[in-house]
Amino acid sequence: MNPTTHRLVRLTRRPAGLPTPDDFTLAQAPFPRPERGQVLVRNTHFLVFPGLRTLIGGETRDVPLPPLHPGDALFGPAIGEVVDGPLEKGRLVLHLQGWRDYAAPAVAECRLLDGALPAPVAHLAQGAAAYGALTRLAEVRQGDTVFVTGAAGAVGTMAGQIARLLGAARVVGSTGSPDKARRLERELGYDATVLRAAASFEERLARVAPDGIDVVLDTVGGEQLTAAVHTANRGARIALVGALDGQLSPERAGGSAPAVLDTYRLLTRGITIAGYSGADHPDVEAEWEVRFGAWLRAGAIRFPYTPVRGMERAPEALPELIAGRSFGAAIVEL
Repeated sequence: MNPTTHRLVRLTRRPAGLPTPDDFTLAQAPFPRPERGQVLVRNTHFLVFPGLRTLIGGETRDVPLPPLHPGDALFGPAIGEVVDGPLEKGRLVLHLQGWRDYAAPAVAECRLLDGALPAPVAHLAQGAAAYGALTRLAEVRQGDTVFVTGAAGAVGTMAGQIARLLGAARVVGSTGSPDKARRLERELGYDATVLRAAASFEERLARVAPDGIDVVLDTVGGEQLTAAVHTANRGARIALVGALDGQLSPERAGGSAPAVLDTYRLLTRGITIAGYSGADHPDVEAEWEVRFGAWLRAGAIRFPYTPVRGMERAPEALPELIAGRSFGAAIVEL
């Protein structure tokens, strides 16, 4: 029998401060019936990404995704199997209608997965931004010291490995817990880590990077970016790929992340700083996928992620991510 309903996650209310599981509801919705030009997909995995904090917080100026209002279903990158429609049944596709059992995206909004990566879930890795930033904006050179903020996150766990593969001699990162610091060093090749809550973050950073920093890949902002500028060498390149300091703050709604920058130091040391947007570098995605696939098959890189098993746990997934209870990407497995 054809089902009449399926499950999805809705925003119940706009959070007061950081989101909690009570701000989301696992709801039953009418089973999607694809219209002309649409395809019916049974989702198998979807990504929990911190940008949702901004979308549910209502501060979405300059964000290429629509805001989420109470009652709306969440969305985001997902992998699913074609069930019906113009595409071949059984094929896996990547699309943006996650947070639900079934989806009916337009064919044009689906990307057929062709085996370029050895495991389909790897298509949810957040490595393209790190790769683009480290090859286009803050190009890593042989022998560089690279500093990655938020190193245990979805982007950071990939960024450190990518920097090493691109020729970095020393890779250091910041994270929030000793356990994550140990994993970064033992599993992902980081040379040293600095705990973000440590007293005198800047002094600790200078100790683990005694010869200064040549490249910064910043996913956080705030005082960590301030410290990175103070520790940067002449000619250092800083790429901004995230703003977690604002997205994870209970005092903010995810649409701002102020930081104090020593512009005198930027000037006198010839330091460059720029924000990375994938839309500005449309060639990066395909290039990254080729290199990522080759590195995965050679065992040169890992894709660490924390599984969230079952739609029943999905309403807890974003609060758990924001609370720092994941390592690498957070992915709901259906």
